[in-house]
Amino acid sequence: MPEDELSRSSHSNPGKSPVNGIKTNPASNSPKGSLSVPVGPPVYVDLAYIPNHCSGKNTDPEFFKRVRASYYVVSGNDAANGEPSRAVLDALLEGKSQWGENLQVTLIPTHDTEVTREWYQQTHEKQQELNIMVLASSSTVVMQDESFPACKIEF
Repeated sequence: MPEDELSRSSHSNPGKSPVNGIKTNPASNSPKGSLSVPVGPPVYVDLAYIPNHCSGKNTDPEFFKRVRASYYVVSGNDAANGEPSRAVLDALLEGKSQWGENLQVTLIPTHDTEVTREWYQQTHEKQQELNIMVLASSSTVVMQDESFPACKIEF
């Protein structure tokens, strides 16, 4: 953008200035920072990994409203760091409730944690209402005298 256009753009939007092509608002109350997320249609994918080991630092209901997956992988296994986060699991319910369509969603926890067990038990009715299935993370495969967690996903 030429300098004179940049100058006009800054003056026509007091308090906002473009940063890397994204307008920022220093007065924003957003806990995620001052960058605004561009508005757009949701993205549909087969499989999505919940960012940052299902930590509440980077994932909120907006993620689940915009990234609509048939399968979500929850890999958190560090209670000291809030992974997985109960707030993120609740955000899945909140985000999915606003899809406007009742597509089947499967949640795949890679570890059996107290947080996921409690969340599953306390929100089971809501999960059924929203067509969310949670796979048991305790499934194992035994091969050549070795046992390891496993999950089969078919597309």
